Amino acid sequence: MSTPTATSSPPTEDRPAWRRDTALFLSGQTVSLFGSMLVQYAVMWHLTLETRSGSVMALAALFGFLPQAVVSIFGGVWADRHDRKLLVMTADAVIAASTLALALLMLAGVTDLWLVYATLAIRSAGAGVQTPAVTSLLPQIVPTAKLMRVNGINGTIQSAMVLLAPAAAAVVYANFSIVAVFFVDVVTAVIGIGLLAVLSVPRLVRPDGERPGYLDDLVDGVRYVGSHRFVRWLLALFAVVFLLVVAPSGLTPLMMVRTFGEEVWKLTALEVAYGVGMMIGGAVIAAWGGLKNRVHMIVASVFVFGALSIAMGLSSNLWVFLGFMFLVGLSVPAFSTPAMTVLQETVEPERQGRVFGFVSIVMAVAMPIGMVVFGPLADRFSVESLLVASGALMFLVATVAVALPSGRRAIVSASPGGGADGGDDPVPAASPAPDAAR
Repeated sequence: MSTPTATSSPPTEDRPAWRRDTALFLSGQTVSLFGSMLVQYAVMWHLTLETRSGSVMALAALFGFLPQAVVSIFGGVWADRHDRKLLVMTADAVIAASTLALALLMLAGVTDLWLVYATLAIRSAGAGVQTPAVTSLLPQIVPTAKLMRVNGINGTIQSAMVLLAPAAAAVVYANFSIVAVFFVDVVTAVIGIGLLAVLSVPRLVRPDGERPGYLDDLVDGVRYVGSHRFVRWLLALFAVVFLLVVAPSGLTPLMMVRTFGEEVWKLTALEVAYGVGMMIGGAVIAAWGGLKNRVHMIVASVFVFGALSIAMGLSSNLWVFLGFMFLVGLSVPAFSTPAMTVLQETVEPERQGRVFGFVSIVMAVAMPIGMVVFGPLADRFSVESLLVASGALMFLVATVAVALPSGRRAIVSASPGGGADGGDDPVPAASPAPDAAR
C-alpha cells in the first residue's frame, strides 16, 4: 500500500462523479455488511446450540471485540498514511480468507472451538483496520454539504440489514449449515471488493507534502485527540452514552421474558420494533438533513434516550413497551449520524483515520464493559429499576455535558458561523458548510 503523495486533486464538491462513487461505495459496503452480519448471528446461534455454555459465549464476545479495540489504535494511523480504499479491500479479503479457511476445516471435520475463536479474532482485527478507513474515506468522495444526508442513507441501510440479516441467517443455517453461511459471507466479500475496486477516490493530500514516521503519526493522533477540546468532549460523551445505553438496548429482551412472557414472537417483535425505528430514523435524517447545529441534535438525543429508558422501565403494557422501543430505535440515528458527520466536517482529512480509530475503540470497548456492569446487576435487581436508573444517569450526563465549558464551546463552535475551537493546540477545522441542505 502506497503512502499518500502530495498530488493535487479536485475538491470533492467539484467532482461530478461523486454520486456514482457514493452509490458504488455504499453498495459494496452493504453487500459486505450483509455477509458479516450473517456470520455474526450464525456463530452466536451455533455456539449457543452446540455448547450451551455461558463461558463459551463470554470468550466469543472477548475474541469478537477486544482485537478490534487494540488494532483500531494502529488502524487509524494506517488510514491516514495509506490508500484507504486499498485498506478496506485488504481487510475484507483477509476476513473472507479466514472465514473460508474455517469453512473448509469444518467440512473436513475439524470443529475445535479454538478455530472459531481464532476466526472471530481475525474478523475483529480486520474490523479494527476497516472501520476507521471506511468512515474517513467517505468525506473523500462525498461533498461536505451532503455528508449528513449520505450518513443518514448509510444508517438506514445498516438498520435494514439488522432486520434482514437475522431472517436470512436463520434460513441458511436451519436448512443447510453454518458452513453454508460462511460461504455466503465469502461471496458477499468478493462482490464488495469488486465494487470498491472500480471506485474513484481522490488522493489524500498531506499539507506541504509531509511524510512523518509511523510513530510520529501515532503520537500526533493521540496529542490531537487530547488537545482538541471538541473531539475530546465528543469522545467522552460517546463513551458514557455507550456504557449507559446497554440497559435499554441489551437488557430489554430480559425484561420482555421476565415481565411479558417467554413467547418467541414477543422477542421477535422487540427486535423488529427497534430495527424498524432505526430504519425510519435514518431515512428521516437522510431526507431532512438534521439541525444546523449538530451538537444540539446530539445532546437532545441523549435527553431523549434518558426519557425513553425511564418510560420503558415504568411500562406495564406490552404494546406501550414495544412503542417505546420503536422510539428508541427512531432516536439512534439522531445521535450517531450527526456525531459521525460533525467529526467528518471538523477533523482535517489527513487526521480523520486516527480520530475514527479512537471512535472505533470507544464503541468496541464501552458496550462490553456496560454489559459486564449491568448484566450482574440484572440478576440482583429488576430490569425495570435498571432502565430507570440508566435513564436518570443519561439525563445527568447530558446536563453535565452542556454545563461544562467544553460543552458550551462545542455548541457555539457547531453553530453556523461559530467557528471551531480546537483547544490548547488547535488545528484549523472546517465548520459545517453554510449551503448544506437541511
